[in-house]
Amino acid sequence: MSTSPATQRPVLGVFWMLVTGILFVGVTALVKYLGTDIPAPQAAFIRYALGLIFVIPMIRPILNARLTRRQWGLFTLRGLAHSAGVSLWFFAMARIPIADVTAMNYLSPIYVTIGAALFLGERLALRRVIAVVVALIGALIILRPGFREVGAGHMAMLLAAVVFGASYLLAKVLTDEVNAIVVVGMLSLWVTVGLAPMAASVWVPTDLHTIAVLFGVACLATSGHYTMTLAFRCAPLTVTQPVTFLQLVWAVLVGAVFFGEAVDPWVIVGGLVILGSVSFITWREAMLKRRAVTPAAPATKV
Repeated sequence: MSTSPATQRPVLGVFWMLVTGILFVGVTALVKYLGTDIPAPQAAFIRYALGLIFVIPMIRPILNARLTRRQWGLFTLRGLAHSAGVSLWFFAMARIPIADVTAMNYLSPIYVTIGAALFLGERLALRRVIAVVVALIGALIILRPGFREVGAGHMAMLLAAVVFGASYLLAKVLTDEVNAIVVVGMLSLWVTVGLAPMAASVWVPTDLHTIAVLFGVACLATSGHYTMTLAFRCAPLTVTQPVTFLQLVWAVLVGAVFFGEAVDPWVIVGGLVILGSVSFITWREAMLKRRAVTPAAPATKV
C-alpha cells in the first residue's frame, strides 16, 4: 500500500507496526499453548471457521463481484495453497521454539521476490540476487544443519514460508483485478473449505477451552492484519519493515518466560540477517520508485 508524502506519518506507522508485532506474537503464543493436543489441520480449521464471523461484512461485496472463471481458479489455487501453509505453520508452531518460527517466517518475502521474477516478469538485478542469497544464508544460520537437530517442525516451517510466499503472489495478481475486500474474504472462505477435509481426517474430540483459545487466535490475527493495514497507510514499507524485527524480540521473550525455551543467539542473528536482506530489497524498490512487490513478513499470512 503506497502513501503520498503529504499523508505519511512515520511515527504513527511505526507505532501500528509495533502493535502488529505484539498481536502476531500473541497468535503464536496461543498456538504454542495448545501444543500437540490437537492435530494441526484441525486447529487451523477451527481457527478459520471461527474467523468467518469477520467475513460477514464482506459477503455483499463478494456476491456483487463479477468474477471470471480465471479469477475463480486463482482464488481456488490460493485458498488451497494457503490451507497447506496454515497447516504446516500450526504443525511447526507446536514443535519448535516460537523464536525459530518467527525468524523463519521472515523468509516468505524472499520467496515472493524469487516468485515475482519467475512468474510476474520482475527484473532480478544483481543486488537483489545477492540479497536473496544473504537471506538464505540467514536461514542456514538458524538451522545450522550438522550442528543442531533439524526436525520435522523446521522443515514444515521452511515449506510454510514457500507456500505463504506463493499465496501472497496470487493475492498481488488478484488485488490488481478485484476489490481488496473480496480478496481477503475469499481467502478466509477458501482456506476454511480447504482445511475441512484435512481436519476431518485427523479429527479428535475438542473441548470448549480449546475452541475459546482458537477463537482468541482468530481475533488476534484479524486485529493484527488490521493494524498492519493502518501502519501501511501511515508510512511506507521502508519505514515499517525494520520494525518487524521487534516481533522476534517479543517471540524470544515470550518463549523464554512462558514456555521455558532457551534463548538461541544464532536464531536472533539469522533472523537479523534475513530481515536485513528483506529491508534492503524493500528499500531498493522504493529508491527505484517501482510498484512494491516485497511484503512485510506478516503480510504473507493475510
